[in-house]
Amino acid sequence: MGSETHVLDIPVIDFSNSELKPGTSEWNSLKSQVEKALEEIGCFKALFNKVPIELHRATFDAIEELFDLPLETKKLNYSPKMRHGYIGQAPIAPLYESLGFERAHILEEAEKLTNILWPQGNPNFSKTIQAFSKQLSELDQLVTRLIMESLGLEKYVEEFLNSNYYLLRVMKYDAPSSAEKIIGMIPHKDVNIMTILHQNGVDGLEIQTKTGEWIDVKVSPDSFIVMAGESLKVSTCFQFNI
Repeated sequence: MGSETHVLDIPVIDFSNSELKPGTSEWNSLKSQVEKALEEIGCFKALFNKVPIELHRATFDAIEELFDLPLETKKLNYSPKMRHGYIGQAPIAPLYESLGFERAHILEEAEKLTNILWPQGNPNFSKTIQAFSKQLSELDQLVTRLIMESLGLEKYVEEFLNSNYYLLRVMKYDAPSSAEKIIGMIPHKDVNIMTILHQNGVDGLEIQTKTGEWIDVKVSPDSFIVMAGESLKVSTCFQFNI
């Protein structure tokens, strides 16, 4: 990342209308906004009120409880798939630690890994991350429908959505122990189709523009950052800024 960054006001798109239906003027407006944002910047802020503030707080409390577990317990979060299990203590990103929950939007799947980490059970944790993940999967499906309509691929929407595989990845960045500048994560591109990011009020996200400039992205507590990944870039005609 560059040593100097600027703040960018990325597009804000409101998905809060619970009565939103394909073919309406509001649907078509959202479709145009999503297409423009992804073509020009590669991401946007999504307002999505299906995740109430109480669920936000409960989710971050659950994540804090998760990271407080002993290191050997967190390492039980293992997956043979790259970047799906526990990640931490890497020399290239010493401040970064994360765990992945495959198909966490399905309660039974959330409970499987929860019971590995807490053999005595922790139903509050599994129910919380399942509820949060389920709402985010709905946002993902809504954005996907808008994108596929923009490409004239309406007839493939259901087949595509049924093949989706969701991963909830929770991340923690420790503060550096000295005045030395240490980045939390090396510059990278997401290889998946789409990423939805949420933060707990601590800024740190930066994106790189088409000109190579690094831009600070401010995320409000009630918004999510929707970012196009490399897989979406190569499988569509959009020229995403990613």
